[in-house]
Amino acid sequence: MTLRKAEVLFKDLSAGTLEETASGGTRFTYAKDWNTSIACTLPVLQREHEWGQGLHPFFQHLGPEGWLREKQARTAHIQEEDDFGLLLRYGADCIGAVGVRRLAGDKGDDVGVAEVTASPGRTISGVQRKLLVVKEATGFTPAGREGLAPYIAKFNSESETLRTLVRNENLSLRWSAELLGKNEVNQFTLANVAVLNEQALILTRFDRTAEGGKLRLEDFAQILQKPRGRDFAGKYDASYEDVADVIKKHSARPEIDIARFFRRLVTFVLVGNCDAHLKNFSLLETDTGLRLSPAYDIVNTAIYDGYDQNIALAIDGNKPHLDEVTPELLTGFGRSIGLSDRAVELIFSDLRKAARRAAPIITPPEGEPPEGFVNRYSEIVRGACLRILGE
Repeated sequence: MTLRKAEVLFKDLSAGTLEETASGGTRFTYAKDWNTSIACTLPVLQREHEWGQGLHPFFQHLGPEGWLREKQARTAHIQEEDDFGLLLRYGADCIGAVGVRRLAGDKGDDVGVAEVTASPGRTISGVQRKLLVVKEATGFTPAGREGLAPYIAKFNSESETLRTLVRNENLSLRWSAELLGKNEVNQFTLANVAVLNEQALILTRFDRTAEGGKLRLEDFAQILQKPRGRDFAGKYDASYEDVADVIKKHSARPEIDIARFFRRLVTFVLVGNCDAHLKNFSLLETDTGLRLSPAYDIVNTAIYDGYDQNIALAIDGNKPHLDEVTPELLTGFGRSIGLSDRAVELIFSDLRKAARRAAPIITPPEGEPPEGFVNRYSEIVRGACLRILGE
């Protein structure tokens, strides 16, 4: 068996090599003259980082899941399970500052990838139908192999059950931005995307500067080194206490970011988001160091029948049903991660006021039937606000 080897880039500079090992794992080795850590889990003081089985989770979580993974694998004639092969083909431009590409002179078994909806030369993590796009005079279009890709387009699912994902996330982001603050939530808009000729939720990437520079961004599945698993369930294998511990260890302003995280978690409960897993929290490079990134991937999952209604990660050893999350449980969690009773009370009080201001956002349109989307959405959110905030 031929063992493959790749070059690892950090902000487009060569930082080291990633190679398969004879035992079935992978090894990342820093370049001789490289002296900056490229990830929390890959400290530069340790020059080699080996993973016993498969691709190291940090690199594994750079790749796509679901729709884009299937499309990229099929287009490039790669097995869907081949994490290393997918990164060799598509990993030069990933979310965050780290990329993976073939060593100079190694053409491998590449076939040309011309299909723009497969994002040639680029990849993006996550299970939802999504693409990297650019804005042109006539609107948004899929990004090519070269140039900037400052936006992410997210589309409705092909599943009949989830045909309202774009509408759902747009409404959830609007409502959450009112509770958390505009700068605390990913910037977004609705627009049509050419080629697919389909409406999408367009998100402005916060891991890119206005000039196209790459910022370090690591999700918590990467930081906690959780293998994705055959069913992509590794991102659920943790607790919200684990998330808090990562913030305390790696954030440049842990006290502030712990409070932001707690406020965000309460908001996710209120909005009916049962899918706030490890990949929905990230640390972002800022002028002062790594900080909790803006919130993203906020969806009212409770509205969809047949989907798990338990919260995504454990609190105090359990994953309770959304309706069983109480103010007492959340208050106890706040204390357990280091917030004072006064800080918790202030967050609840502020969210109570913000929820009143946000009420018009989820008010059903006149004439919509009781079983309409906004009516059902509003019923879930208002019920949670009554249970958690007392109104």
